[in-house]
Amino acid sequence: MAVKFRDYYETLGVGRDASDAEIKKAFRKLARRYHPDVAKDKDIAEEKFKAINEAYEVLSDPDKRKKYDTLGPDWEQHAAGGGAGGGYGGFEGYPGGDVHFEGTGFSDFFESLFGQQARRRGGGAGGGGGFGGFGGFGGGGAGGVPRTQNGADIEADILISLEETMSGSQRSIKFNRPSADGGPPTTKSVKIKIPKGVSEGQRIRIAKMGQPGLNGGAPGDLYLRVRLERHPDFHVEGHDLIHDLRLAPWEAVLGTTVPIRSLHGDTKIKIPPGSEANTEFRLRGKGLPKDSGDEFGDLYARVVIVPPTEISDEEKALWEKLRDASSFDPRL
Repeated sequence: MAVKFRDYYETLGVGRDASDAEIKKAFRKLARRYHPDVAKDKDIAEEKFKAINEAYEVLSDPDKRKKYDTLGPDWEQHAAGGGAGGGYGGFEGYPGGDVHFEGTGFSDFFESLFGQQARRRGGGAGGGGGFGGFGGFGGGGAGGVPRTQNGADIEADILISLEETMSGSQRSIKFNRPSADGGPPTTKSVKIKIPKGVSEGQRIRIAKMGQPGLNGGAPGDLYLRVRLERHPDFHVEGHDLIHDLRLAPWEAVLGTTVPIRSLHGDTKIKIPPGSEANTEFRLRGKGLPKDSGDEFGDLYARVVIVPPTEISDEEKALWEKLRDASSFDPRL
């Protein structure tokens, strides 16, 4: 199966020399536009939002970005030659090579470059390993009996939206896995349960859906590593959510009441006069569900004071008048 290269810089509309701040700004702008909650065409928006998330997942991570930039459009040739880490997505020693997934939220390109891998399991009777014996079936056991060889586990990333963590969901995953005896890959479909309160890095185990075993060996398992979808309004810290509460200078000075969106519904925050940048307002229980599912983390609205970037001549004159009238010195 041919895997098409994805230009993540083009997806976000930034240059290859874009700074981290520029990449973040581009993501937030596009994510707000295509988030399924606000977009008019839900189907198109969902696919676009996933593509934006995937691009940001790579370009916001220094290690992933370096790897992506090093390989470029010729990534397949580098991977085939074992360069820059080698073996992307393919399982060395396995006939059939890559495992291709549908329904994880990531593209085949991402999975091939960053996602899937096989992991050695303990050997069965006769002490077989995980990778090496396929094709030759390893050595014989006692009396020339072929060794039992357990299949390897398969691991891949799965992209979960914050909304899915609130109540849990079901997801259909379709994938083909290499055959143990060198035959054609087999296609598997499985429904998985996304538990309420699932967190970043958690692994969801699907038993016996990994690499087949040999000579009576047990099949491996499929593990899906949870990656939480980046959200345009929230940053996740454990079970808490951090929201950049953007205020105009006069709102911070005079105080105001501002609406704020949460995963629990819309609410409002009263901003007292004289609120400084980085001040945090805590909304208890408005974060993500904890492991029990009955308790929730908190939502922290962190003040970001945003000056206007374009002002009219009249506005400029008013700012100058305020400057001349004010005795405030921020450096004291």
